[in-house]
Amino acid sequence: MAADLSTVILAVIIGTLAAIVYSLRILVLMERRIARIDKHIEMMAEKIVLEEKQVLQEEARIEKMIKKRR
Repeated sequence: MAADLSTVILAVIIGTLAAIVYSLRILVLMERRIARIDKHIEMMAEKIVLEEKQVLQEEARIEKMIKKRR
């Protein structure tokens, strides 16, 4: 009887530890995904900034050309 109770308690403890380990594994995987998403967002933002900078440079060049013609 005591052996059966200790077996059940041990099974519950092992099951709880397994659930904790599994949860930590899922959290690590999700953190990696979020980090990847964050990196992609940063890359997109850098691209947008570069494109805006190019547009501003082009506008400045066109304005200079217009001023020269006048």
